[in-house]
Amino acid sequence: MESILMMSRKTFDYICSLVKKDLTTKTYGFRNFRFGDKMILGVEDQVAVALMRLTSGESLQNIGMWFGMNHSAISNITWRFIESMEERAICHMKWPSPEETATIKTRFEKIYGLPNCCGAIDTTHILMCSSSQPNSRVWLDKENKNSMVLQAVVDADMRFRDVVSGWPGSLDDSCILRTSGFYRLCEKGVRLDKQMELPGGSMVREYIVGDASYPLLPWLMTPYQEQDLPASKAEFNKRHKAATTVVENTLATLKGRWRVIQGELWRPDKHRLPRIIFVCCLITNIIIDMDGPLSKEMLVTGNHDQGYKQQFCNVTNGDAAKQRDLISQYVSAGKKTL
Repeated sequence: MESILMMSRKTFDYICSLVKKDLTTKTYGFRNFRFGDKMILGVEDQVAVALMRLTSGESLQNIGMWFGMNHSAISNITWRFIESMEERAICHMKWPSPEETATIKTRFEKIYGLPNCCGAIDTTHILMCSSSQPNSRVWLDKENKNSMVLQAVVDADMRFRDVVSGWPGSLDDSCILRTSGFYRLCEKGVRLDKQMELPGGSMVREYIVGDASYPLLPWLMTPYQEQDLPASKAEFNKRHKAATTVVENTLATLKGRWRVIQGELWRPDKHRLPRIIFVCCLITNIIIDMDGPLSKEMLVTGNHDQGYKQQFCNVTNGDAAKQRDLISQYVSAGKKTL
């Protein structure tokens, strides 16, 4: 169980308890085509089928052969599981409470030396097969691939704190950010609005870190892009890069674990695919909540967006630039080995 589905028995049992009511509301008979009889699948069997579909990325036909079931039954079970998890497991995807935020900020400063940092943001492309459907070219991204974009904000333990998916790959990272509810909440000061006083009395707002594809904003710190940086700015970039690695590894691990979203298995679908992506993020959080931070054996590192070039955004907020300079001076003055 643990090696195949890549989760502990405790976590599997917990997931079963979440969806039990929905998966037993009606009794479904699924025809076993190897023997021509009918079998009634219990909750554990249905959850195992759905998780196998998500983790393996194999086609419905192949999974149907493994379980001796019609591929339509596999699809039905998987989708009922997805719908149930969306409703029953939503508590595992939430913006951190003030107490949790304090812990996250402590972790980012202890590990990366960045004060008042609350998370890291990045996007990744979920590839889809080509389609002749009307308006399908909107899914064609800059690398001439059909894709859907996932934007994710994660904490220092690789827990998803905010996700947005469903936007076509033709949109760049900064555009997706600006259209997100997360952006609106931060701009209104509902999120990332607390201040921290640095030595000397300067104030720094809560923020997340993101790469050069994002605008520099008071609540979103991006790296310096100039050449021949002075020592303090170079030190900031070094620590900033280390901190953004957490979201890069999170997205690489997401794709490595949930192979259903790794390959070109999907036709352009703005309805079902985002919900499957969301549930994969939810279950990742459940694994962390139940078993603690992911072990090294479970991590996938490297480029989560293989074949995609680095995007650049030149939008800079004046107050944000001043804040970034303050942070660079702070990390340079208190410099410790990463």
